[in-house]
Amino acid sequence: QQFFGEGKFEGFGFSSRFVAAGDLRLARVFVDSPANSAGLARGQQILELDGRTIAEIEAAEGLGAVFDTSPLTFMMREPDNNVFTVTITQDIVTIDPVPQSRIIPVAGTPGVGYIEFAQFISSADPKLDAVFGQFVAAGITDLIIDMRFNGGGLVSTAELLGDYLGGAVAQNLVFSKTLFNADRGANNTQEFFELRLNSLGLSRLIIIASQGTASASELVTNSMEPYVDVTIVGDRTFGKPVGQVGVEFCEQVLRPTAFQTLNAEDFGDYFGGLPADCVVADDMEIAVGADNDPNVEAALTYVETGSYPVACVPGVLSKSDVSAVASKIDRRGPPQREFADAH
Repeated sequence: QQFFGEGKFEGFGFSSRFVAAGDLRLARVFVDSPANSAGLARGQQILELDGRTIAEIEAAEGLGAVFDTSPLTFMMREPDNNVFTVTITQDIVTIDPVPQSRIIPVAGTPGVGYIEFAQFISSADPKLDAVFGQFVAAGITDLIIDMRFNGGGLVSTAELLGDYLGGAVAQNLVFSKTLFNADRGANNTQEFFELRLNSLGLSRLIIIASQGTASASELVTNSMEPYVDVTIVGDRTFGKPVGQVGVEFCEQVLRPTAFQTLNAEDFGDYFGGLPADCVVADDMEIAVGADNDPNVEAALTYVETGSYPVACVPGVLSKSDVSAVASKIDRRGPPQREFADAH
């Protein structure tokens, strides 16, 4: 709990993704992590781990077991095909919940706000307040929130983000409903939007998502749907409209799935994920949030024209590949790691 509140986990400090069979790439590397210090970077390919190929490891004990090994020797290939080998020892990695934010100039508007939001943790709260203060001062009404790597986190931080997004346009209206089963109906609650000093006069909200976008990320997206124009770019989300409570039992804490969250229109059945309005590949050789990031380009095209790029295809709601994110973030406490592929 202490680690989570401080946005910390123990590991190398990267997340990875298969782009093809046997082709494992770094999707991101945390700043000030052992991986970052060793020269690992987004877009690099992992060729070998301790002298074994990815295919060999996958056919044996699996990557998860190997990534628990420390120190670990990585053979890496950079996008320019340069190959290097480095040995890395795990250490404490601190997650920056808001790695970047900016205002993107768009003709005829005050600009479009962009914020990369990595984790719903308590250390995000003051950073969100500062960023939204800048957006309010600039008169921003169109906002892009990049949550492609956000596996969820604290509901309290989700509710705070909801206030910044909807407090000015839906003050005192329902943000979300938390429902237990019939035997625990007395525990049902509703959360309402609260107007804060830095609540935006939001008109359009574009969420950049992936199949790793889960839990609290989906809660905010779904809760904003009844009040503003919400668009999802990238890929469908993971699909976790439920959460857990902590129950002490024999000096342990059990976390049974105990409640479901709905929006003001009583919608919460997105176990197959919230579908993307515009499916866009995440080009890992391009920095997240860069001007030429395909996801950012698609989001800006929608803001400027009201339609999606020609290359964009409608999202398909599917329940396949539900194992993409194994960690489920609950209401009152987190897993030890940010999400399934963070090491």
